[in-house]
Amino acid sequence: MNKIMLALGLLLTACAAFAGELVNLTPSQLQAMQAQGALVVDVRTPEEWHKSGVIPGSKGLTYFDANGGYDRAGWLNQLKPLRSTPDQPVILVCRSGHRSAEVGKMMVNDAGYAKVYQLEKGIKGWSAEGKPLDEPCKTC
Repeated sequence: MNKIMLALGLLLTACAAFAGELVNLTPSQLQAMQAQGALVVDVRTPEEWHKSGVIPGSKGLTYFDANGGYDRAGWLNQLKPLRSTPDQPVILVCRSGHRSAEVGKMMVNDAGYAKVYQLEKGIKGWSAEGKPLDEPCKTC
């Protein structure tokens, strides 16, 4: 039954993303999409990565600086080489889901991305469900 519900959830999620909406994912949905080739991008700061750990296989790409500023064009340019194909789904992660939602809305509404998702409740929700975390890379 759980596999059926997960499959149904992924199907509905895929339909919404195709329509150009930012879609929330549960930790289990993120894992399933990542296993199918989705790119997981952690928009938190390096300090946050080191404090709590990172989702295995995710890529760190900080969006907001310590003062809340950002370079949208620069960030989008850094994202491009991380994607294996132009239509690869992108899943955004932050601490609680607020920053990733803001970045995701920018990607969908302003930058024209279609397959954008975010981890609902961020790394806090991921950890609360006992999902695995890795240490960030030493050079991040």
